[in-house]
Amino acid sequence: MTQPAAAAFYQSVPVLTDFAQVADERRYVQVPDTWVLGVSDVVGSTKAIEAGRYKAVNMVGASMISAAMNAFGHREFPFVFGGDGAGLAISPEHEPALRDAMARTQTWAKEETGLEIRAAIIPVSEIRNAGQDLRVAKYQAAPSVTYAMFSGGGITWADAEMKADRYAVHPAPPGSQPDLTGLSCRWTPIKASNGMILSILALPTGKGASARFARLVHDVLDLLHELDRDGHPVPVNAHDLVWPPQGLDLEVAATRGRKTRVRRKIELLGHSLFQWVLDRTGKTAGRYDPMEYRRELSRNSDFRKFDDGLRLTVDCTEELAKRIEARLSVAQTTGVAVYGVYRQDTALMTCLVPSAVSDDHMHFIDGGGGGYAQAARMLKAQLAGER
Repeated sequence: MTQPAAAAFYQSVPVLTDFAQVADERRYVQVPDTWVLGVSDVVGSTKAIEAGRYKAVNMVGASMISAAMNAFGHREFPFVFGGDGAGLAISPEHEPALRDAMARTQTWAKEETGLEIRAAIIPVSEIRNAGQDLRVAKYQAAPSVTYAMFSGGGITWADAEMKADRYAVHPAPPGSQPDLTGLSCRWTPIKASNGMILSILALPTGKGASARFARLVHDVLDLLHELDRDGHPVPVNAHDLVWPPQGLDLEVAATRGRKTRVRRKIELLGHSLFQWVLDRTGKTAGRYDPMEYRRELSRNSDFRKFDDGLRLTVDCTEELAKRIEARLSVAQTTGVAVYGVYRQDTALMTCLVPSAVSDDHMHFIDGGGGGYAQAARMLKAQLAGER
């Protein structure tokens, strides 16, 4: 595949409109051999979560995606947010820009938040040489927002390689800063309305998603159909926006650039106050309609996704949570999947907002008590117990 053809690849990927299709391998297409996969995670995220810093972990985890988006001039590329890390695939001409953005983001995270990011860039051809694959599909979450779904085992394999310190991207020199324009976490934690926020991870055993694993995904989704909006944790009209926002200091750290903290904080306080007043009064300002923004906020949230396995953050009842876990337990016992779940009281939202007046803003959802990181901890413990 030539470079121009590779650059246009993602635009040609078919779009799924039914989330139940994400476990169907036939819906995915292979990412070109010439592309690279970037992966990252927050080192020591479990300890940071236990110290009450999960909002910071989420923000830093999403920072790689924000840095890449800005480095590429907001060109469309496939990515996935995993709570304390991210995965993204790009065409070869953008690899230098990705490497620079990842290196700068590592330095920024350490200097501004005290959190360390581990990162790697791996050629897709190397993933296939290792017997894995990297396949991608798009899911239409909202009229103006699609999210990438990955299958084939490539991201899982790449994550293990990164943690073994292979294909590493090293931090940029001290003082280096990425462009994190649009990255924010102003919304307060979203309280569960059904009893709990349930974080779910389920990975297929063996290579790829089998028909039996696809059946498991369908069964879990069928159970969630019993809930309003399939357990979507973000209310239709969103939840209360407070002022000053809870995540203000994190947004200052992410977006201040060469400005002083005080100057950037004053700017964000003024901007968020203006948004809060409009939100409270329901008045519009230019093309910004606070009520429409609230509706888009819910529609544009990635509370369910697929990256080598099923990943869900749902507002769930205890009774239904037990039934879901029972189904996952059967799948694990019969060798279909391995899983992890985690219960908490709230969900967290980290946002990528290129512009408040456009409708393509994206919102990453995770559990407020550790979410995907804690579910992954349980999953790894289950895997260790099987060895």
